[in-house]
Amino acid sequence: MRQRLSSEPDRYRGRRRVPTPPRSRYAAVVTTAFVGAGIVALGANALPDAKSVSPSVLDELKQASITSQDAAARADAADRATRDSRVAKAGTEQDVWLLPLQGYDFNSPYGMRWGKLHTGVDLVAPEGTPYVAIHSGTVTKAGWFGGYGYAVIVQHPDGSEAIYGHSSAVSVQEGQQVKAGDQLGLVGNTGHSYGSHLHLEIHVNGQPLDPVPWLEDRGVDIKLQVEAIYSEVAAS
Repeated sequence: MRQRLSSEPDRYRGRRRVPTPPRSRYAAVVTTAFVGAGIVALGANALPDAKSVSPSVLDELKQASITSQDAAARADAADRATRDSRVAKAGTEQDVWLLPLQGYDFNSPYGMRWGKLHTGVDLVAPEGTPYVAIHSGTVTKAGWFGGYGYAVIVQHPDGSEAIYGHSSAVSVQEGQQVKAGDQLGLVGNTGHSYGSHLHLEIHVNGQPLDPVPWLEDRGVDIKLQVEAIYSEVAAS
């Protein structure tokens, strides 16, 4: 090849070389399809100039994303419906026992305290926290109850009783029928109380029993804050 002399005019000087365009529209579509997943993953800020991407390919990617989101939403709705139906079924066909409230600190268990028998368990929670019936039954007391302060007593169908003490307010009336999960009152600090908490007692044949093992026999772990009905649903 002949070497160009420096004195010869440069035919390319001052010109800008333009890249060779894709051989066909098919090549552009294939290239865009390969980078499409990366575009979606990186987000809108990573999108190239609209002129360099086929609009039809972007439409296809957008439609695929919408379809995926719709499928996920339908699956989530079906899962919630299944859980709701299992809880509803458990509520009508099983002997349901529940925790009296959520998000508490288990404190002061059943047993001797300060030289006297502490006949229940204390569940520490902020004043005004709603508490509910652990089981269905009839409200036999709703109001001031001596050292218990404002209290609610519910007698269950098996004859056992649950006493909810130190309430800041009660939400039921004597003689009212309640189901497991119905609100009975609000956590408080009334009566002989050392701070805001719910005092829960269980009486069988008029005698107090330790609520922890008694409720464990009915599927409720009051220390670990676990209810059998919801554990069964979660396990499925």
